Amino acid sequence: MKIIAESSSTRTEWSLVDGTEVVEHAFTTGINPYFQSRREISHSVRLALPETFFKRRWSHIFFYGAGCANKEKCKIVESSLVAQFKTPVTVESDLLGAARGLLVRKPGLACILGTGSNSCLYNGKEIVKTVAPLGFILGDEGSGAYMGKTMLADMLKGLAPADLTEAFFEQFMVTPNTLLDSVYNNGLVSRVLSQYSTFLAGHIDEPYCHDLVYNAFIRFFERNLTAYDYHTQSVNFVGSTATRYSDILREAAADFGIKIDKLIQYSMPGLIEYHAKD
Repeated sequence: MKIIAESSSTRTEWSLVDGTEVVEHAFTTGINPYFQSRREISHSVRLALPETFFKRRWSHIFFYGAGCANKEKCKIVESSLVAQFKTPVTVESDLLGAARGLLVRKPGLACILGTGSNSCLYNGKEIVKTVAPLGFILGDEGSGAYMGKTMLADMLKGLAPADLTEAFFEQFMVTPNTLLDSVYNNGLVSRVLSQYSTFLAGHIDEPYCHDLVYNAFIRFFERNLTAYDYHTQSVNFVGSTATRYSDILREAAADFGIKIDKLIQYSMPGLIEYHAKD
């Protein structure tokens, strides 16, 4: 039996599997070595996972995570997991996890639209081309963090409709000062921005909210997918933001000349299929 884990900056999904059968399944908070130390990762894993995951040594752990884009960051996660599970660990990027989860062993374009955003061209086994996502400050177009940042800036500058701004502050029980404090004095800012962006979903019939989401997706296409020959590739999306606004994503894609083949919230079923014979 093996453990497969897929982690965004917001949440981590864990599956203890025997072939394609899921023996145990759990969700914990997100893991990201850019924002968490080895000790913090170990602590969160040990305290949050059911004891079933620690009953014995497993054959292997395959971990796909946000922030696992270079050897140094992957080593932080690997060391943390080896210390907890006493089991061989392979750490890969969340982008490769998304590609394998979406396409298993078929080639195509895989896109993440969740707290952050990312994209790649996948050959059925590995990533062969990607565009730097650059995070919520310089990039992450189309993500929850990008939408949250845009919405909050509009509200604080008086550019969003006044009634929506009032409703937002009432719903989240914040003031402009406490809002700024939650953004600028927080180690997990992208998660905070993405959480605030969910306000848009509750008011999506308002033209302002619809247009903000639509334009965020168009921006993702313009600054990411145009780097690929997307007209000749299977185009696929995974993530909470993609599924939360799936109708608008399909609308924006159609207007941009993109045909979406698959749109799912989680990569795990495809990852279980991919690793079934490992």
